[in-house]
Amino acid sequence: MTYSALNQLVRATPPVGHRVTFRGAGPAESYTLEELYAMAGRVASELRQRGLQRGDRIGIAAANSLEWVLLDLAALRLGVLTAGFEAGKFTPGRDLMEQYALTLLFTDDADAVDPQAGVLSVGEARTAATRSGQPARALPEVSYEPGQAVTMKFTSGSTGRPKGLAATAGSIDSSLRAVQEMFAHGPGDELFVFLPLSLLQQRYWVYSALCFGHDITISTYGSAFAALRQARPTVVMGVPAFYELAKRHIEARAARAAESSAEPEQALRSAARRLFGDRVRYLWTGSAPAGRSMLEFFDACGLPIYEGYGMNETCIVSKNHPGAHKEGSVGRVVTGKQVLVDEHGSISVRADFPVGRGYSYADPGASERVFAPDGTVRTGDVGYLDEDGFLFITGRADDVIALDNGRNIAVRPIEDRMRQSPAIEECVVFGPGGAELVAVVSPSGDVPDKAAIAAQLKTANALGPRHERINRVIVAPERFTITGGLLSSQYKPLRPRIRSAFRTEIESPHAGIIA
Repeated sequence: MTYSALNQLVRATPPVGHRVTFRGAGPAESYTLEELYAMAGRVASELRQRGLQRGDRIGIAAANSLEWVLLDLAALRLGVLTAGFEAGKFTPGRDLMEQYALTLLFTDDADAVDPQAGVLSVGEARTAATRSGQPARALPEVSYEPGQAVTMKFTSGSTGRPKGLAATAGSIDSSLRAVQEMFAHGPGDELFVFLPLSLLQQRYWVYSALCFGHDITISTYGSAFAALRQARPTVVMGVPAFYELAKRHIEARAARAAESSAEPEQALRSAARRLFGDRVRYLWTGSAPAGRSMLEFFDACGLPIYEGYGMNETCIVSKNHPGAHKEGSVGRVVTGKQVLVDEHGSISVRADFPVGRGYSYADPGASERVFAPDGTVRTGDVGYLDEDGFLFITGRADDVIALDNGRNIAVRPIEDRMRQSPAIEECVVFGPGGAELVAVVSPSGDVPDKAAIAAQLKTANALGPRHERINRVIVAPERFTITGGLLSSQYKPLRPRIRSAFRTEIESPHAGIIA
């Protein structure tokens, strides 16, 4: 590897003239990247004084914050591996430390703090970073080889415990370079990040700012819309569920404006600018399938949105971007990756610098099912590459329902048709017993609009072929949530858990709204 972003990050001060800003429920905090780098150095000195050495591990179980970023950057500068733990999925404490061989664990849960056990408050990082008159001590020189593990990342964990995977320096560098090649983030850009920093790909944008020189705003999902108006970003990093919610906000605002004689198209564009600001050059989405109507909506609003494809085990694989974009695809395969499609349409991904060659923490046999010996990943997705090299994902192998009439039904297009209704936030289709198709829907409001859902069922069935007809719809009494266990941290419906939660209704032939 001729260039290493991580080695640049740990060895050199960042480009001047750029800032990192934190916007949440309280007052905003803003620092130059040089200030951030210096503070991370003081935190690294404190960690070293506590006995941490290269190869040790620290855990971070906290919401997005300055402290999260400082701890992560400090660990990188010491050669210490970081494990980011998603709130609600892991319980901070001695058991977590033992399970993942942590030297220290930092948390924002005051009740979990136990200094004797090495469970510390994330506030310790701020204290070390801002201690007046305390210059950072000289740090050991750290260099990363491509195959060296840098951080522990975890799968969404739709069933069983989350699988842990140690991501390599080479995979991170390769992804950063591929994204920069496509989008050229730099001076004048402000990237907006609000998904949990426990997800490695969200930390990429901090590394990008420090390496390539641009501004970044870090917020939380709950504060995202308010923070957007203040940040006025040029790039927003989101998932389809976030953009679907934004679409409903924009449509509602535009409808009110249209009542006062504004042109509908102009009203939509104006409402979109009020929500996202007036500087957006593109929106980034991935991590879950994006509905075509949502993508078309934002393009019509003058906000180009580019869908991509990747997974924890592969990092970014393909991406639409301004120089190469095709409707319905997830883009061309990025530099450093190769997509292999077998005769059944099953997709595998080979990388010049694999994320890893197996899980560090998983049930027996899990690594062998996903990873080939050379690090090639069997994704479980189904699709094809077209003649121009664009990748199309048609579904997951386990999302195809075999009906007893001999037909194999790909559920993704059916679910997408149901999600066109503003009353429906999510839709997951099952085929109990192979006899019929049954949808479980998450309402978009606190009180389900069953009349609107029934109307959308009729519309969706009319749009699709007869063999894709939904027979019944089970309406969840409340919206799917992460805390309720039915959505992943990236707001993807967890199909096995939804099936388990609504098994009785799914298997009862008279339950729900009947088509």
